[in-house]
Amino acid sequence: MSVAPPRVLTVAGSDSGGGAGIQADLKTMLALGAHGMSVVCAVTAQNSLGVQGAWELPPEAVEAQLESVLSDMGAQAVKTGMLASTTLVETVAARLSEYPAPLVVDPVGVSKHGDALLARDAVDAVRYKLLPVATVVTPNLWEVELLTGVKVESERDLRRAAEAVKEFGPQWVLVKGGHLPGRPVDLLYDGAETYEYLASRHDNRHTHGTGCTLASAIATRLAFGDEVPEAVGAAKEYVTGAIEAGFPLGAGIGPVDHGWRLRAR
Repeated sequence: MSVAPPRVLTVAGSDSGGGAGIQADLKTMLALGAHGMSVVCAVTAQNSLGVQGAWELPPEAVEAQLESVLSDMGAQAVKTGMLASTTLVETVAARLSEYPAPLVVDPVGVSKHGDALLARDAVDAVRYKLLPVATVVTPNLWEVELLTGVKVESERDLRRAAEAVKEFGPQWVLVKGGHLPGRPVDLLYDGAETYEYLASRHDNRHTHGTGCTLASAIATRLAFGDEVPEAVGAAKEYVTGAIEAGFPLGAGIGPVDHGWRLRAR
């Protein structure tokens, strides 16, 4: 009888266009050899042009999904994405705070197209309920500013930004600097040590789902037993390839290619 692969749970929103959200997470987990499971917190009507609508699920539906998966199959790592509201952030944080698995938090605030995916009044819940139970939090530059007020304008600001996020209690902070005017560098920080990860420059505009893909790749590598710096390095390598292989789909910004390794063979 076959042995089950590592199990990774995504707690996030659904992207009907398949480029981001739970769909991107599950594709990433499969591509990296894990069994992906999902807790749907919100449903979006979304395509390559933007988000046309979003609806959060009732907290009891989210609680029931969490209990169903964690009480039976269990997870060796968990990733959170779009949680939409204060109530859902608090619901998810309360359950995951008592679950003994690494937690990767992607503090989703807006979509690639600039559409709001987190209520403004939910930011404090992310700061004070979710980040303190995170193993790794992966904010982009806009999310750093939303959470801390620190505006990152150059590579010199990355350490200060990471320190500001770290004060909310996560074990590790990965500040994503892909939109910096200089080197596309991400900074990983644990309160003492820093690690830098470079991505190659590319001219591909089809990058929808990059943040979801990176966070779920980190969670997957943690489920396989990697230490955090090694998990981030492996995830960055996978995401860089996925971005470079991103393809046009629809009339707007297409997705990264989660299956690029299969097609590269």
